[in-house]
Amino acid sequence: MTREIAVVAFAQTDHRRTTDELSEVEMLLPVLHEVLDRTGLRTSDIGFTCSGSSDYLAGRAFSFTMALDGVGAWPPISESHVEMDGAWALYEAWTKLLTGDADTALVYAYGKSSPGSVRDVLTRQLDPYYVAPLWPDSVALAALQAQALIDAGETDEPALAAIGARSRTDAAANTHAQLSGPVPHGDYVVRPLRTGDCPPIGDGAAAVILAAGDRARELCARPAWIRGIDHRIEAHGLGVRDLTDSPSTRLAAEKAGAFRRAVDTAELHAPFTAQEVVLRKALRLGDDVCVNPSGGALAANPVMAAGLLRIGEAAARIHRGASDRALAHATSGPCLQQNLVAVLEGDPR
Repeated sequence: MTREIAVVAFAQTDHRRTTDELSEVEMLLPVLHEVLDRTGLRTSDIGFTCSGSSDYLAGRAFSFTMALDGVGAWPPISESHVEMDGAWALYEAWTKLLTGDADTALVYAYGKSSPGSVRDVLTRQLDPYYVAPLWPDSVALAALQAQALIDAGETDEPALAAIGARSRTDAAANTHAQLSGPVPHGDYVVRPLRTGDCPPIGDGAAAVILAAGDRARELCARPAWIRGIDHRIEAHGLGVRDLTDSPSTRLAAEKAGAFRRAVDTAELHAPFTAQEVVLRKALRLGDDVCVNPSGGALAANPVMAAGLLRIGEAAARIHRGASDRALAHATSGPCLQQNLVAVLEGDPR
């Protein structure tokens, strides 16, 4: 890479079960103001803007164009959008800064899952000919993955319960989390997954600012440098995949340089407890790595923003000196189909 690029600011909403009184723009606007205030930048100072969201959640076409009202698109700005989690919008912004076309970028993502049935909406990600017509929802597919892990002897229900308990206990220190503190493991949703194994349904948004080189050092006392970032995808057909493993995560991590030196923190986008088991193995994370200190997606899972949250949370720990080398992971699609891995580092202290 010819340019050093860093996350220099991060902001997020308080994640809530419902935000019926707010539009997407009204939910997003305070986050955009906060992330800009952290750097002292104005909208006119941003060289490139990129967003991630889903029209399927909003229930109307080109809904992302309305979110630009919160950014301020006049005078005209350089802007792009991905119909993906905001982590992939960050990837696009990162490549834009690498080209030298801009020195700063604003990346934001948002999702309101509360208006409809997100379990049904996510079936539209499936193979449209063989799988989607059967309407297997996201929890049922995650339960298949969890059962495959149990059958393979790689975990059991008490171990999954411990992951959920740990995540939500850690989230007690996260004032933005939707769920935190002791949460009962609850009844079965789809066996073997109980309520505590599944993410909460809720609304939220997140934003980060990227900057290159000396500009990053001007804007942040300790930038979180992106030392590597890569994303890969599994086969679309669930029947041809080994659901107990994630080769795409492993390959993305390898290409991002995650295995060159140990990380001290990992923010994993694992909406279901069983998926943390898969990701830990694929990413070779030992017990000495602090996993999801924010609570992760089990504490707050705004669809289309949860992956960007993982990058933002990892960067924020570097900003405040709680981490020196962190890994951030984002996923999209059923059973960890698409995976992005970023490695972030702070300057030596």
